[in-house]
Amino acid sequence: MIPRQLTSAIRQKLVESNKIIVLYGPRQVGKTTLVRQLIDTLSYRSLSVNADELLYQTVLSGRDLNQMKLLVEGYDLLFIDEAQRIPDVGLNLKILHDALPNLKIIATGSSSFELANKTKEALTGRTWTYELYPIALGELRHQQNAFQLNQRLEEFLRFGTYPDTLQFANTTDKVQYLRELSSSYLYKDILEMASIRHADKLRKLLQLLAFQVGSEVSLNELGNTLGMSKDTVSTYIDLLEKAFVVFRLSGFSRNLRKEISKMDKIYFYDLGIRNVVIDNFQPLDLRMDVGALWENFLVIERRKRNAYNGWFANTYFWRTYTGAELDYVEESNSQLAGFEFKFSRKSAKEPASWAENYPGSSFQVVNQENYLSFLLD
Repeated sequence: MIPRQLTSAIRQKLVESNKIIVLYGPRQVGKTTLVRQLIDTLSYRSLSVNADELLYQTVLSGRDLNQMKLLVEGYDLLFIDEAQRIPDVGLNLKILHDALPNLKIIATGSSSFELANKTKEALTGRTWTYELYPIALGELRHQQNAFQLNQRLEEFLRFGTYPDTLQFANTTDKVQYLRELSSSYLYKDILEMASIRHADKLRKLLQLLAFQVGSEVSLNELGNTLGMSKDTVSTYIDLLEKAFVVFRLSGFSRNLRKEISKMDKIYFYDLGIRNVVIDNFQPLDLRMDVGALWENFLVIERRKRNAYNGWFANTYFWRTYTGAELDYVEESNSQLAGFEFKFSRKSAKEPASWAENYPGSSFQVVNQENYLSFLLD
């Protein structure tokens, strides 16, 4: 088993606080496993509920406090898996929590917009919220040294880091798993949850986004290609974000006229999912998109690293109309750090306009020689 970095943080909140624990994340990243292992280490009398079962849906959606009290009688902890399946789950959890403040409650959900919409307002001030990603390098580091991680770099770029994918020994099993996962996770779930009728356009949009990783995305161009309005494209991308398929990175600007900030870059939460969308699992030496894979890998792994270590930073890319650019920028405590990503071991100079306009900011090239320190330190 790969130890998950969130486990200790959730355990501490569970023991020290009576707030409800909400754990988001894509399907199959290990939310249920994490919670069950955590429960096994504690002495609480625990009731685990699968929200797909009609019996529990009825009790936990009926706003009937007496019925909910009967359900949890004799237990110290209630674990609700896939809580977004329960209608009005937020309001019902509020009723239960307010009536039984000493009852520990953990709820997981694989679609943030479903669970968030049903919990956010009702549970304001009553939750600790966490997001679980596919396996992070920081988690693998507990089992493997830097040499071993470097040996697996191509594997990470081609097949991603879903827990099951990492444990399959051969390429055939990895690809089959990713294809089966994507057929339900990318299409079936999202189409059902969002009532999207045009499944073909969602697939085409994902393919276009996959080919544009590392580049600025024009909603107008995507709309013209797909025969959809700019607003509809934006709505679809928003749904893909809330279902943990992709996320956006905005352009950094201090409103200097020469800086580009209107378009976003879009990255995938997992490169295995990105590659299955375009059906390309070829070795790196046969690919034309290694730079895009490298950039996506570094951005998502840095995102995991920051989230799991409680390090909060605003993140961007930076580019000017004259062509100067940085792949990644972090802003924290009014300090700016700029990064240029190079898959090769080449170096690069700090853009003169970056140093001139943002004195005191830092600059670093991240390549194969130092990427582990960028992602682990």
